[in-house]
Amino acid sequence: MIFVVRAAHDGDLPHLYEMAKLTGGGFTNLPADRSALTAKLARSHAAFARDDNDLADEQFVLMLENVDNREVRGTCQLITHVGQKHPFYSYRIGTLTQHSRELDRTFRAEMLSLTTDLEGASEVGGLFLHPGERAGGLGLLLARSRYLFIRRHRARFADRVLAELRGVIDEAGGSPFWDGLAGRFFGMNFQQADEFNAINGHQFIADLMPKHPIYTAMLSDTARAAIGLPHPSGRAAMRMLENEGFAFENYIDIFDGGPTMTART
Repeated sequence: MIFVVRAAHDGDLPHLYEMAKLTGGGFTNLPADRSALTAKLARSHAAFARDDNDLADEQFVLMLENVDNREVRGTCQLITHVGQKHPFYSYRIGTLTQHSRELDRTFRAEMLSLTTDLEGASEVGGLFLHPGERAGGLGLLLARSRYLFIRRHRARFADRVLAELRGVIDEAGGSPFWDGLAGRFFGMNFQQADEFNAINGHQFIADLMPKHPIYTAMLSDTARAAIGLPHPSGRAAMRMLENEGFAFENYIDIFDGGPTMTART
C-alpha cells in the first residue's frame, strides 16, 4: 500500500468529523464540531493559497490518504505563530523556596503560574491516526511530514516549535486536573470547557482564570498526580517527540494538565 500526505480540501470535512468523534475528547485541535472544522479548512485553504513569506497567523491542515483506495486514514496540523488572535496560555511549573531561621526549616512550594511565554511559537498538533492504522510507521510519517513542511517553508515559521499532548482523562471523559483547579472558577465541566475552547478560543480563560500563582499543595491528590502526565494513548507520542529533540520544560496545558513539549526549530 502507498500513502501520501496532502493538503486538506473541502471534501475532507466528513473525514475530519469522523476522526474527531474517535478522539474521545480533550483533543482541542480536532473538535467534533462541523462548523469549527469547516473554519479550520477555510483557514488552511487561505494559508496554502498565500505565496509570500511574510509572518502571519496561519494554520495548515494535512491529510494522510491511502492511494490505492482513496481512504483518508489520518490528519495533522501546523500553526505558524500561536497567540496572535487569542492569547496562548500555559501553566509554568515553578518552585518557591522559603526558610525560617526561628524554626530552622526550609520549605519548597511547587506553584503553577499562568503565562503566555510560548506566544509567537509555531505549533505542530492535531495529529490523529485511525485506530486501524496504528502500525507500520504511519504515525511517524504524519509527524515528520510536518517538519518537512516547515523546512520547505522555513520563513513562515518561528524559531521555536511546541507540541501539546493531551492530559489524563478519566473513563467518564472528565479531567482530574480541571476538576481540581480551573473547574472551580468556571462553573462548567471539562467537556463543556474543552468544547467551548476548541470553538471560541482561550479568551474566556483570560476573563475568569485567577492570575495569581496556584500552590499545588492546595490541589486534590488526583489533580496533582495528573500534572505534566500525558494521556495513556499519548505516551508513545511523547517518546517520539523526545526522540525528535523536543523536551518538557515545565509548561502544561491549562485545561487537562498535559505536558507541552518544545524544541528549537
